[in-house]
Amino acid sequence: MDTDGFQADLGPAEPAELSASPPGGLLDLLGVAAGVLDAEGRIVFWSPQAQTLLGYSAEEALGRFAAELLVADEHVDRVLHLFAQVMEGEGTWAGVFPVRHKDGRTRLLEFRNMRLQDDRGDLYALGLATDQATLRRVERDLALSVRLVDQSPIGLAVLDTDLRYVMVNPALERINGLPAEQHLGRSVREALPFLDADGIESAMRQVLATGTPQLDQYTVGRTQGNSGTEHAWSVSYYRLEDPGGKVLGVGASVVDVTDRHRAARDAERARHRLAVIADASARIGTTLDLEQTARELADVAVPELADMAAVDVLDSALAGHRTTVPAHGPALFRALAVAAAYPTDAVGTADTPGEAARYDADRLVTRCVNTGRPVIVAHTGDADLSLIARDPRAAALLARSGVHSYLAVPLIARGEVLGALDLVRARNPQPFTEDDATLAVELAARAAVCIDNARWYQKQRDTALTLQRSLLPEPPPPLYGLEVASRYQPAGAASEVGGDWYDILPLPGDRTALVVGDVMGSGINAATTMGRLRTATQTLAGLGLAPKQVLSNLDRITAGLDPYIATCTYALYDPHVAQCHISTAGHLPPVRMRPGHAPELLDLPTGAPLGVGGVPFRTTAIDLDPGDQLVLYTDGLVETRDQDIDTRLRALLTHLDGPHRNLEDTCDHLLTALRHPDDHDDVALLIARIRR
Repeated sequence: MDTDGFQADLGPAEPAELSASPPGGLLDLLGVAAGVLDAEGRIVFWSPQAQTLLGYSAEEALGRFAAELLVADEHVDRVLHLFAQVMEGEGTWAGVFPVRHKDGRTRLLEFRNMRLQDDRGDLYALGLATDQATLRRVERDLALSVRLVDQSPIGLAVLDTDLRYVMVNPALERINGLPAEQHLGRSVREALPFLDADGIESAMRQVLATGTPQLDQYTVGRTQGNSGTEHAWSVSYYRLEDPGGKVLGVGASVVDVTDRHRAARDAERARHRLAVIADASARIGTTLDLEQTARELADVAVPELADMAAVDVLDSALAGHRTTVPAHGPALFRALAVAAAYPTDAVGTADTPGEAARYDADRLVTRCVNTGRPVIVAHTGDADLSLIARDPRAAALLARSGVHSYLAVPLIARGEVLGALDLVRARNPQPFTEDDATLAVELAARAAVCIDNARWYQKQRDTALTLQRSLLPEPPPPLYGLEVASRYQPAGAASEVGGDWYDILPLPGDRTALVVGDVMGSGINAATTMGRLRTATQTLAGLGLAPKQVLSNLDRITAGLDPYIATCTYALYDPHVAQCHISTAGHLPPVRMRPGHAPELLDLPTGAPLGVGGVPFRTTAIDLDPGDQLVLYTDGLVETRDQDIDTRLRALLTHLDGPHRNLEDTCDHLLTALRHPDDHDDVALLIARIRR
């Protein structure tokens, strides 16, 4: 061989780096013994492993004929024949042969025999042997390992101490979408740049340093072969050592758990959806106020589903006209609520709550209510924004605000389309998906029932309020010796109309009847009952009956209106004797105000409410001087849920004991100071001042 030319091909020779391997490798595990025979068959070399394997020391073996020392008599001829074949150069002999141990036992050894020649031309025979059982066990283990690695559905890899691939199995090739040759010799960063190489290599170094495996590390990503689909893997790392404890590298097992990941993700989404729906059930429909219900829906949707939400109801639905699907043509909406997850100019593109807006049939929100189906635009372009916004300026503003995805779902209750919930995303980078649409439909369905209840309640309430106001008295003509002011204030928007009333009745002889009453209950029936009692009171007052007689007759009338009962104060003022005769039926006491004195609650017999029946009423005469005032009111002025009635009556007296006001200002002051817009009861208030 031309060694000079071979060296020239390789480049300048460099000294090889020698490294010692600690015992415990595969050769040590096999315990390979070596012995050399001269041409006569005498042992001339004997390794320590040979002594371990056969029991003879070097001193005992060297110089002895191998056939005499190691072979049973019945096998000598066979051994001499094989020895001659090897020495004649007919090739290497390999096989299993029985050999006699020093202790007399016969052991089966796996042999590899070959001829050697020294520099003088002398011939020798080299024999390498190991225990057959040990060798077969190692072969079985190796075969099993190879089959497990090659055929395992689990991705397996071995990396050296520099964290470079030295082995990958076919399963890992499939998982990574990369053939083995593109792994080998490369680091994770070089071979798989689409993974979190920093995290993976950090975990491997820790395993190399500590020897503690890291098991079932969960990672999610995309492979080079399938970059469009997200996958999940369970990865474990182990430190690899030889039998002597030398660190060889890191073993990695990779299990594709994408199906489990997707199932867990779907389950988490389902749990999240249920949690959102449960939250919505608690937060939406807390009142029967239409606008409040719409605001609650918008607040639940933001930021849970969208960066901005708008709730629009069909004007026809508010008017009580039934809207069925499918419908055609433009739609007239009335905006009820708008909510945003953060301050944004995009809010200005939504219709102002309370205002009406007409949208043509090609608009997305119109398509939503006309078809009764969700409309989803995962990625909005300029053309889409022009079909979402009310005008080109609003469309441009949506684009500048980063709106990139749109979803509209119909508000359907009891088979009727009431309106739509509009959702957009801007800062949220994810487009709307079918799962989002499903959740939005659930929220809209629950909210639609509440909105439907609220709109019908609102319609009934408006009807009852109209009825009640129609039953209240017109401003009275000038009264002899009296100046009066009155107020009626309905309950908060979320409450039903009550049955409170007042009346100012001019009577013959310059007398005036002042009446304040309260039918217990609410709604149209209560308002109707109030109207009947008021009519009866006017009739009875016109008969010239005393207050207690009026109440006795009203008591009988109310008893016939089962199940209603009512409270009432009836005061009859006669200016000619400067006296007021008062009877009460379970009502709160009037307040008398006299110049120079603190306001006081009149000490009157309370009496039983109207409708109880069989309880007599009493009349009390009160002297009134010019300047004195009499304040009659219903319990809605003073009763609250968090304070007892005595505390509230003291508050009433306190507010009356202030600077001098005219009667109209006193009414306004009391309603402002003692009432809250959301109070659940209506109130009637009547104040009379004695004039000369």
